[in-house]
Amino acid sequence: MITLFAQAIVTLTGVFLLCLAVASVFRPRLAAHFLNGFANSARAHYSEISLRLLVGAALILAAPSMHFSYVFKLFGWLIVVTSMVLLLLPWRWHQRFAQTVLPPLTKQVWLFALLSLPLSVALLYAVLF
Repeated sequence: MITLFAQAIVTLTGVFLLCLAVASVFRPRLAAHFLNGFANSARAHYSEISLRLLVGAALILAAPSMHFSYVFKLFGWLIVVTSMVLLLLPWRWHQRFAQTVLPPLTKQVWLFALLSLPLSVALLYAVLF
């Protein structure tokens, strides 16, 4: 049952990344607005970390039943470890980092599609087939 729940979370993550890729190309302002919302507040910061931990744990739990299981297990652990680091840092540091890094990146928001599209396809293929 836990594996099935983890697979559902991984599938939803793949769909989310696919939607982000599509929005980055066809609705760049919407995608930029969404991406610039990260770490805007303590609530956003902790919500992001919670979702990251959920997705990371889901990847770790679902990996044995997925194609490329070793890669996705490592990726899940990478997400969990980086999320724990963010959890230990003051959210204002994350906010300052996001305010510095995201504005130049969101000017070329279509670049997010180059990252999220292949990742979404890989996740969906690995978990569904």
